[in-house]
Amino acid sequence: MSPGILQLTDSISRLGGGVAESVRGLTRGLVATPGQGEWALAATSDAATDLDRHEFDHLERVKTFPVCGFGPLKWSRKLTRHLAESEADLIHLHGLWGPSGRALAGALGSRSDAPPWIISPHGMLEPWAMRQGKLKRHIAWKLWDGRILHRAACLHALCSEEWVGLRALGLENPVALIPNGVDLPAEPVTSLGEPFLFLGRIHPKKGLAELINAWALLPDPPLLRIAGWDDGGHLESLRRLRDGLGLAERVEFTGPAFGAAKERLFREAGALILPSHSEGLPMTVLEAWAYGLPVLMTDHCHLPEGFTLGAALRVEPLPFSIADGIRQFCDLPASERLAMGARGRALVTARYSWISVAKSFRSVYDWLLGGPKPSCVQ
Repeated sequence: MSPGILQLTDSISRLGGGVAESVRGLTRGLVATPGQGEWALAATSDAATDLDRHEFDHLERVKTFPVCGFGPLKWSRKLTRHLAESEADLIHLHGLWGPSGRALAGALGSRSDAPPWIISPHGMLEPWAMRQGKLKRHIAWKLWDGRILHRAACLHALCSEEWVGLRALGLENPVALIPNGVDLPAEPVTSLGEPFLFLGRIHPKKGLAELINAWALLPDPPLLRIAGWDDGGHLESLRRLRDGLGLAERVEFTGPAFGAAKERLFREAGALILPSHSEGLPMTVLEAWAYGLPVLMTDHCHLPEGFTLGAALRVEPLPFSIADGIRQFCDLPASERLAMGARGRALVTARYSWISVAKSFRSVYDWLLGGPKPSCVQ
């Protein structure tokens, strides 16, 4: 019988951000790669689950479960029961601090006969992230997240920096070093527009307040489009900041963007900017490169090869640094900006396809179920 492997996460909808996109891309890649396996997915439900469930039609078994409570105390009794009764040979948890991890701890955390599990934190154990809501993190770590992390048969790091962070937390588990993947559009952009594009969660860690303050330092600022969903009510304070700086005509908040709307934003943009304080491996940068867009980003995006290969310009999550980066980018000839984007697309094609990522995860799954240890596990 083929091994049954269950993917587990908090959300499969647009509200799940980059983690949900990663799970979608990985499962599509797993289904498309040769080899044995029965693929299932379990998640908690949210306001957009029914709207986006079709994105996982490539899987035969997708189950979502309601939650009760709020914030870090969200809990799903039905998901916990589902995991306790599951016959999966292996469980892959994506993300931490949510109801799916709590359900895993409640269902299997103390069982000696539990199947092995692998955990992908997706940047949620990064130092900046760990400093936010310290009390909540401490409680969750003591009661459930720390338990399942220490008992995991393997952890997954998106980059070497995340691997270092895991070790700094005292986690001695084997770690699989595998990047995120991205879907490659058939045609890249052939010309660059004016707008600078931010695409992602509207959250303090993304450096958006610093970005808007940077725009106020530019004497003739270009158009900035900020696209994404409001995580925790941060959007209103950013609107007030923009309006107070007199930037209402130059900084647009366009709301969440998916599917054709997201593609249109990429194709109309002149560059992607991500002045983030903390990331795992940001999907939005990989997507921008896939379209052939140049990128401005911080070292916290953990894609140093983008700087090395000339596909990105480095900025710090500080207004003056961002403004300097914008001026430097705008001084480049149009041909060099296009060449930056082309180098990014070549990088993504070579290293970050979902098929390549899925093959690496298949090798890890096979090892955890008794096969040889792959070279990506450290």
